[in-house]
Amino acid sequence: MILNIETTSDGSPTLYRHDIDEHYHSVKGAVAESLHVYINSGWRQAANQKSDIRVFEVGFGTGLNAALTAEAALEAGIYTQYYSVEMFPLPVSTTELYSEVLPEKYRDTFSAVNNAIWNRDCRINPWFTLRKINGNLLTMQLPEMMDVVYFDAFAPEKQPEMWDESIFRKIYDSMTPGGILTTYCAKGVIRRMLADIGFKTERLPGPPGGKREILRALHP
Repeated sequence: MILNIETTSDGSPTLYRHDIDEHYHSVKGAVAESLHVYINSGWRQAANQKSDIRVFEVGFGTGLNAALTAEAALEAGIYTQYYSVEMFPLPVSTTELYSEVLPEKYRDTFSAVNNAIWNRDCRINPWFTLRKINGNLLTMQLPEMMDVVYFDAFAPEKQPEMWDESIFRKIYDSMTPGGILTTYCAKGVIRRMLADIGFKTERLPGPPGGKREILRALHP
């Protein structure tokens, strides 16, 4: 798997994966996308209602979503238990190079989440505990009672098996009533599938300069 580090429009880095011709983040702004799609549209919405949040992320990737959520939890004083599944973890050499291009204020937390041991709980800061799961989403048993789900798999046309209805039914069953799922993909076929499962879906404006719309789905 050949990866290149590229700088996005907001100055933060992304990775480009040659074998599937896909970037790990929006080229319009990696940090901007993560903050808008996942932290602000998902985690912060739950934080308005709860003082203890359980997050499940599909696709640990570079660890950027985890690092930014850890920073948000510390700032707000909202305890967050964060689970993230990744079948093909990036080598440490790649995440270290990525970190060098990341805005300095995020580097320590980014390093901490990437150096956390897989498959066990690791306290990143007093308000954030991370469990990175090296496993297969298609076959694994999901954590229960999830308040927030970040669905950050590669695009449906690149990784169609990750967008199968059976996956979203498993996720739906693992969530708490009132739970929130967010994803960058607002395609009609995905929105309709989530609605058929039982989610209440809404399209939200995308991040400035990025995708026109993103998708948020609420567990009734």
